[in-house]
Amino acid sequence: MRIFQRLRQPQENELSRQDAESAFFTTAWHQGDLAALVPWEARAVEVGARALAPRDALRTLQALWAHDRHLSTLTADALARMERYLHFAAVKARRDIILQDEYGNFMVVVLSGELAVNRRQPWGETMRLAQTGPGDLLGEMSLLDSGQRFSSCTTLVDSELAVLSAEALDDMLVHDPALAAQLVAILARKLSVRLRAVSSRLGQQAP
Repeated sequence: MRIFQRLRQPQENELSRQDAESAFFTTAWHQGDLAALVPWEARAVEVGARALAPRDALRTLQALWAHDRHLSTLTADALARMERYLHFAAVKARRDIILQDEYGNFMVVVLSGELAVNRRQPWGETMRLAQTGPGDLLGEMSLLDSGQRFSSCTTLVDSELAVLSAEALDDMLVHDPALAAQLVAILARKLSVRLRAVSSRLGQQAP
């Protein structure tokens, strides 16, 4: 009996370690109420998303990312391996994919169509921050920290999207850590570039 106990303990420890790893992006950085998180599965139902054929959608994604300065560093093999971690969906116009101030844990890549990025100001005015198109990323900061959304993202026309959730990123971290590390590094670099650009604009507006 003791032999079996000793054999079982390392296995249980390994499973516990994997469970901890699997929650790295899903819960480890989240500062709010986990029950308030809005996952892609729930949002997909709300907006009536329709699943797309993965292979065709992945080819579109590969073609778009080939022209991105940072994402083009992912090899064709790496992009092919990403297929198992992505959801591909078609969404009708005038659907809210992301809502300001909600807690979210998924990122969206625009494959086709257009989305508006709007922020509601404290005094009630709604400001258009950006209008995005094919190849653009939305929501990557909340993907990494499961935090509150800074703005809302709404489809202006019928659009096709690729979605990466925190759960899928955790799964990638466990089963394909090299791919996960490369993707997170790219997202961090793109976020840094975006934040520097915003900081520069704010500095130019200072008196």
